[in-house]
Amino acid sequence: MPLLPNRFLVRLMYACPYVKNMPLDDDESIVDLPEAARIDPFADMDSAPNFADVRLGWNETGIGLSVTVKGKDNFPIGDVARPRQSDGITLWIDTRGDRTSHRGTRTCHQFHFLAAGGGPNKDEPAFVQSKIHRALGDAPLASESDVPFRYEKTKAGYRIEAFLSANVLTGFDPEQYPKLGMFYAVRDFEKGEQTPGADSDFPFAEDPSLWATLELVQK
Repeated sequence: MPLLPNRFLVRLMYACPYVKNMPLDDDESIVDLPEAARIDPFADMDSAPNFADVRLGWNETGIGLSVTVKGKDNFPIGDVARPRQSDGITLWIDTRGDRTSHRGTRTCHQFHFLAAGGGPNKDEPAFVQSKIHRALGDAPLASESDVPFRYEKTKAGYRIEAFLSANVLTGFDPEQYPKLGMFYAVRDFEKGEQTPGADSDFPFAEDPSLWATLELVQK
């Protein structure tokens, strides 16, 4: 393998489509995101893991997320006290997204959506937001009640849906700042770790300059 992943050598920009009806007023779904909302990890460029369908959409009230993990044989495992070592997805969002600083600011957010790790037996899905290591400033932390979050077990995996409202996204202003910083890591003890760029050899969890750009588009 090369010393640097091929995806590390390019600046990735993803078009994030406008989805009017979010969050949904539906007991069975929070978001319904189209194929155009898929965040392709371009895993073939580095023979990297590619086992999750990750999608992001936006409207004036916030950002919707869906994650579908397939090909699992075992139940997810995790610990809400160690979210980045648990099955699920961590999503990083910078509502300013200039990607010039190597350290987080108050507009940088780290959200964890876990397939397991909550509850007394650590086998329930959970949401938690945590501070970004070495950040120059911290975004306010949202509570579980602030973020609509849904987990569904499927035949060979699971599906996660969530909606991050403008209330939990410090600095969210699509009209003035239509380009955001974005990165994600889907972790699975069976399948590995899927990201849209730098792998765990690089400090993407604390360095916004390694994140991709998410462009909020109307069409």
